[in-house]
Amino acid sequence: MRVLVTGATGYVGGRLIPRLLERGHAVRVLVRDPRRIGGRPWADEVEVVTGNLLDARSIQRALDGVDAAYYLVHSMGATGDFAELDRKAATIFATQAHTLDHVIYLGGLLPQGANVSAHLNSRAEVGAILRGYCKVTEFRAGPVIGSGSASFEMVRYLTERLPIMVAPRWILNEVQPVAIRDVLSYLIAALERGPLGVVDIGSDRLTFKQMMQEYAAVRGLHRIIIPVPVPASLSLIGASWVGLVTPIPNDLAVPLVEGVVNPLVADTTLARVAFPEIEPINYRQAVELAIKRISSGDVETRWSGALGSAVTYELTDKEGMAQEVRSIYTELPAEALFKSFSSIGGERGWLTWEWAWEIRGLMDKAVGGPGLRRSRRDPIEILPGEALDFWRVEVVDPPHLLRLRAEMKVPGRAWLQWETVPEGSGTRLVQTALFTPTGFLGTLYWYSLYPIHKVIFSAMIRAIARDALYMNPCP
Repeated sequence: MRVLVTGATGYVGGRLIPRLLERGHAVRVLVRDPRRIGGRPWADEVEVVTGNLLDARSIQRALDGVDAAYYLVHSMGATGDFAELDRKAATIFATQAHTLDHVIYLGGLLPQGANVSAHLNSRAEVGAILRGYCKVTEFRAGPVIGSGSASFEMVRYLTERLPIMVAPRWILNEVQPVAIRDVLSYLIAALERGPLGVVDIGSDRLTFKQMMQEYAAVRGLHRIIIPVPVPASLSLIGASWVGLVTPIPNDLAVPLVEGVVNPLVADTTLARVAFPEIEPINYRQAVELAIKRISSGDVETRWSGALGSAVTYELTDKEGMAQEVRSIYTELPAEALFKSFSSIGGERGWLTWEWAWEIRGLMDKAVGGPGLRRSRRDPIEILPGEALDFWRVEVVDPPHLLRLRAEMKVPGRAWLQWETVPEGSGTRLVQTALFTPTGFLGTLYWYSLYPIHKVIFSAMIRAIARDALYMNPCP
């Protein structure tokens, strides 16, 4: 079967595609920037259409000749009127896809009661728009648990970092998580069924407190969790608490927390009838599998890998861009230097002045940025479009170039890049920090940091050269 997958750079889409290919399906992906899927093991096995969901003509090209389509995009974490953005994208897509045999959409469970968060309302509205035009199977899932998922990372970091937690009473609400492996099983199996309408999926029911306690038990940790009465209307306080302790930035923590302020459980009757071959694993098994994957460095995708609706930029050398260029000559080959600078960040750190990087990360978290806790998907491999602490990988060209774009809160746009240039019998390493300021505040920001940059960035390029020598000793 020929299928279209939207959301190919996302957490679910990036895992679904190789499984569809394994089953012999011909896969086409719609992406805004084809470079964002470069380096994926499946990148050369899919047909790529460049475009976006707000452009009807690119959707027409993407849908031409396909039998079914996966709609795996949403604007959670986006700034501005995310609901209007989702509504517009869904309407444009649905009007073009109405002749398809099947559209498969992954939405979210709706909580019991009248107080439904804006984000969950938007997910439901997207499903309704798609069903209004197309033949649809809409899976509704609660927290998705798997290595690198946002829900799992939230539970993981809260439990690991806080031995004693005083938490809002919403942690006593029942939720119904589901393992990422089961989500993928449902998505793939749906291709062999007719459109089914709305299908709730989930595993065992437990409270958010129990989710943290189960994680603690798997890790052999003792945790004390004390619920306190906090009005649901103040859930943003809980979201800010999550944003400070975990890698999840506030603009994503808010919808995650709002989603569990009310009970979030599924009626899985239709899922059991329509997919009797799928027996969802329980939450504890999902946690054990996620921890095993993380420990072995086998994390396929992470929540932070999705570009979402954020504006992306192309680096151009133009008037108004400030640059700090440093270089150092080494006798090492380019491959050795690339191995060093492409593996920095995350658990490995930034090789020098670690306390300064930590402080910068905390400052960024305090103003709602991602901070340093997004880490990296793999300790060695790095791919375009992935998150790396408070950077986004913009270009990877082994062993010549790595360019990172800052996603921290700054008054302008910033990049940090490394290049390897052949020189004599060795290689010159060139490190460049670039900044396009926004207004006077941006200019003031850049030049006020120059003395600090002079020390830290100078130390960094020397540290990379030393580290490359250490990682690749001369024979």
